[in-house]
Amino acid sequence: MDDSEEARIEGRAKGGRARAEAMTKEERSESAKRAALARWSADMPQATHEGILRLGGSEILAAVLPNTKRLLSQGSFLRAIGRSRTPKGGTGGLTTVDGLPFFLAAEQLKPFVSDELRLSTTPIHFRLMSGQRSVGYDAHLLPLVCEVYLKLRDSAQAEKREVPTQYKHIVRACDALMRGLARVGITALVDEATGFQEIRDRQALQAILDLYLREELAAWAKKFPDEFYMEIFRLRGWTWRGMSVNRPSAVANYTNDIVYERIAPGLLQELQRKNPADEKGQRRSRHHQWLTDDIGNPALAKHLYAVTGLMRGSTDWQQFKHLLDRAFPKKGATMFLKLE
Repeated sequence: MDDSEEARIEGRAKGGRARAEAMTKEERSESAKRAALARWSADMPQATHEGILRLGGSEILAAVLPNTKRLLSQGSFLRAIGRSRTPKGGTGGLTTVDGLPFFLAAEQLKPFVSDELRLSTTPIHFRLMSGQRSVGYDAHLLPLVCEVYLKLRDSAQAEKREVPTQYKHIVRACDALMRGLARVGITALVDEATGFQEIRDRQALQAILDLYLREELAAWAKKFPDEFYMEIFRLRGWTWRGMSVNRPSAVANYTNDIVYERIAPGLLQELQRKNPADEKGQRRSRHHQWLTDDIGNPALAKHLYAVTGLMRGSTDWQQFKHLLDRAFPKKGATMFLKLE
């Protein structure tokens, strides 16, 4: 960020504080409600990835947006630092007149709030992969907030006084979080410096694939119900003439997209490696013949049952693909199996 941009941000912040100070309490409340409704009604980005981050005995819901921004959900973020309450009214992310979130607004904390932290505390409204609306903070905010409370503790110790009682449990939680971040951070740094990060990810992926794939080719058995293909024909507006009639070549691509790319990360790529096409584009076996009986085939059957239901409930191909992408996003869209 250059000086001119920083000056514009600071100018807007000062203008916002001046307008807020000129309002009555009721006007500020109404303004906050209108702003919250505007945030919720606007188009919000939807998370592409979600997971639970376990640090210092806390579980924090983490998400990644399409622009690769890493978020921590507001509720789990607050619980992790020992703040059990959240803003009232369902608006999320309430801030004070000076722009700080309520968990940093106390006068005892303000001397330890850095400019970097002050500029990054804006809550981010987004949708979870399920479509549910949520509020989050940039993941980089977590260690910065922890530092504020730990600096409060350090200042109290230096002056030989007690940390205020209402902050003692928060200080303990932040200390545990920072220790957890340090452990995770050093592991990630070593993995990156040694090149093990790529191997680690590939080994983890291979372990998943080994559960789904068999080494020996299984005897052929029909796994895809006729209804699966009949629904594809209906949604594409094609005339169904039975299973014995040659299907359009696009059906094979649809099968890969609808099924194999959504069951497990890297599954399609590994199937294509084990079961390559010849110069005529023919394969010596069906992909599903490589699936294991205990994991792969049950996962295939469960997935086919679910996606066929989505097809039956859809009026056209576009509607079905929209439902499919929401219910079964492609596995490992940014993770590829490195082949020899």
